[in-house]
Order: sequence, then structure tokens, then C-alpha cells
Amino acid sequence: MAMKEFIFEIGTEEIPAGFMPPALSSLKSIAAEALQAARIEHGEIETSGTPRRMVLVIRELSDRQPDITEETMGPSVNVAFDADGNPTKAGMGFARSRGVEVGDLLRVTTDKGEYIAVKQTIKGRPTKELLKEELPRWLSKLPFRKSMRWGSGEVAFVRPIHWLLALFGGEIIEFEYAGANSGNISRGHRFHAPASFEVAGVEDYFKKISEASVIIDPAVRKEMIREQVAAEAAKVGGKVLEDEDLLNTVNFLLELPTAVSGTFEEHYLELPRELLILTMKTHQKYFAVVDDAGNLMNYFITVSNTRARDMSVVAKGNERVLRARLSDASFFFVEDQKKPLEEHLEGLKKVVFQSKLGTSYEKVERFTANATSLAGSICPGSEATVGR
Repeated sequence: MAMKEFIFEIGTEEIPAGFMPPALSSLKSIAAEALQAARIEHGEIETSGTPRRMVLVIRELSDRQPDITEETMGPSVNVAFDADGNPTKAGMGFARSRGVEVGDLLRVTTDKGEYIAVKQTIKGRPTKELLKEELPRWLSKLPFRKSMRWGSGEVAFVRPIHWLLALFGGEIIEFEYAGANSGNISRGHRFHAPASFEVAGVEDYFKKISEASVIIDPAVRKEMIREQVAAEAAKVGGKVLEDEDLLNTVNFLLELPTAVSGTFEEHYLELPRELLILTMKTHQKYFAVVDDAGNLMNYFITVSNTRARDMSVVAKGNERVLRARLSDASFFFVEDQKKPLEEHLEGLKKVVFQSKLGTSYEKVERFTANATSLAGSICPGSEATVGR
């Protein structure tokens, strides 16, 4: 059996960043389980992707299943043949069900006695034929927290599928899923290289996708972002506030990372550190910048999905957006401080927690009583502090 290369790309509209890592992991597991069940030998399964595509590559995949020999047990010899050795209806029926002549039946001795059996060689099917059946199943098995339907179709997927690339040994694996027909066509970066292009094989794909302004490997893309963000922070005399979760999120928001720094008014530094960081991270996916002492600076780093001729335009646009965000944050922070937390308790008396369990205020009272009771057992003397 010969080994051939296989590449499968699912091209979609932008998938939420948090969905991508588990989706790529699931795609790899689904493929591995399917190939094992189909008895198809294969090498390492590689996955990669961006918000617009999931890619699976196997550089060595057997071109067919191995032949296997199966032994199927039938009725006991006493049931399959009469006293004169002639086949009974049971014996002839078993032979017919297995597609053999009575003379081809074997006698097998077991702990329970002698039985008839059939030993048959089952020819392995071509991998290309199996993949045509399997690939739609792989797609249908991909788990997502939320899926959607589009057009008039009934198939649900995380985002609309725009193209499917499926090549085995350079040949197209033809199938249809959710209105998309598979082929040898892929597409580049949405803005820098939107045209479609033909793919001849695995290496041709990686060469052309790189030329089409797409950094397909998440690990490579992540390190690019890390280095670019650090370099931008250094330009303004600071360091990036390390945040691996934010880095992982940004990594799956783009295909061509380009970091750029921006600034905001210094008076916003008077706001709590946590409020500034949260506003930049949660709403805008910006990296905060700190000085050598760890103090926040009035700079931020954003990572764009494009390489504009003038990145200062990108910076200015993000500065305007952040200015509005910080203005809102500042307003609500000041307003919230005008009313002490204790004064909010009265409002809880008007909020029903559950019709049979009373209001949210009563719920708080129960929590307070339980906490105070536990505090007395765990740390005597702390009841008043916990109750507060």
C-alpha cells in the first residue's frame, strides 16, 4: 500500500476566537478516531487555522484499507447437518447468508462443542472512496457552543461555510456539505489577497497561503504577535503587561498580525488600574503598557489584521474608540461612588430572587447568616467582619 498526502481546509466566515482552539483539537480527534475505525494507516495529524479557516494535514496516509480475514461462526454441526451428514435448512441458510457454498463451510471446535464457520477475506476499500463518505461526518461532528443555520439549508455550523478544499494525493475528494462543494480552491487574506487560487498539494498550499498574506500556523502567529507587541511597547519606553489569555484571544482574531501603539490622555491614569486594564482588554482587546516599576503608562498596543500604508491612521482610529470607552468608564466609576454599597441593599428588597424563596435581599441575609456561623467555627472572633 502506498502512502499519500492529504489536506482538508474548511473556509468560513470569521469564527469567534474562543471557539477555534477547541475546534482544531476536536477536528484532530475526530479524524484520528475515524481513521482508526476504518483501519487506515497514517502518520502525524496536523491542524492549523485562523478565524476564517480550519486546516487538517496528514502527510502520510495509506491509499487503501488493508485486506482482513474474518471468521464468522454459524450454528452447531448437529444443527447444520443431519445424522447422514446432509446439510439442513439451517446449514444451507447460513452458507447462503455468507455468500458461500455448503462445501466451503469449516468445522470449528469450541468449548461449547463443534460449530460450522466461514472464513472470508474482505478486500480493503480505497481511502479516497472512504474519505468521500467520512469528511461530511467529520464536519457534522465538530462541536461548538453555538451554531447557526443560513440560507434555506438545514445544516447547522458555527459560521457559514464558503469553501471546502479536500485533496488526497493531489486528487479532489468530491463531496457536498451545507451547500458548499469540495474542490482544489482556497482563498487568501480577506483584504490583502481576496482572490481564490488552485492548490496542487500540501506544500503548494502552504506556499500559496503564505503568499496570500495568511499566517496559517497559530504557534507562529502567536510568537509574531508577542514579538511585535513587545517591540511597540519598547518604542514608547515601556513593557507589555503580560496577559497570555489576551494573547491567545488576539491570535485567533486575525490572519496577518500587525501591532501598532496608541496613546490616551494622562488624566485617565487616575482611574483604578484594574478598571483601565479591563476596559482595554475586554472591550478592545488592547495590551496595556507599564513602565519598569510596573505602573500603567498612557499607552496601549493593538494588533491589526491589515498592514496599512500608514499605520498611524490605524492608531488614531483606535485612540478615538478607546477615548470613548475610557470616558464611559470614568463617568460610571464616578457615579457609582456617589452612592455607598450599603445604600444599594434597599433596592434588593424589590428584586424577587425566586417566587418561593423570597427577594434577593432575603437571599443575602441567608448567605450572611451562614457565613457568620461558619466564621465562628473556623476563625473565632471574625463574625462581625464576615457579617459586614
